[in-house]
Amino acid sequence: MATSVFLQIEFYLLILFSLVLPAIIFGVMLLKKALSRTTVLLFGAMLLVLAGLDVILLQKLALMAKNSMSGADDRIFSSETSVSLYLLPAFLGGVGTNVISHILIRHLREAEDQFEREREP
Repeated sequence: MATSVFLQIEFYLLILFSLVLPAIIFGVMLLKKALSRTTVLLFGAMLLVLAGLDVILLQKLALMAKNSMSGADDRIFSSETSVSLYLLPAFLGGVGTNVISHILIRHLREAEDQFEREREP
């Protein structure tokens, strides 16, 4: 039998990808006075990737918890409680999608405006 999932590297990666890196990304986006479109687009893509990694790690931790001797692992990662753990990746994915949509919509609006300016006599 495996030891507790709380002592596995996957658990610490989950904390890193779910809390630490998104907090750094949000902090940079909120504290910087000026950001390029490319930077914002990359931040949005990074949030989507982190959300996907979170889901993969949560699934792996649930499997590990089933094989663990610790009851706390099962209660958190292999029960109904685990559904709440998926809310954070859903949030990160939603914000990442919104950030990317914002960049694309703004670019399309500016391209339409440019087209209209070029058509004017």
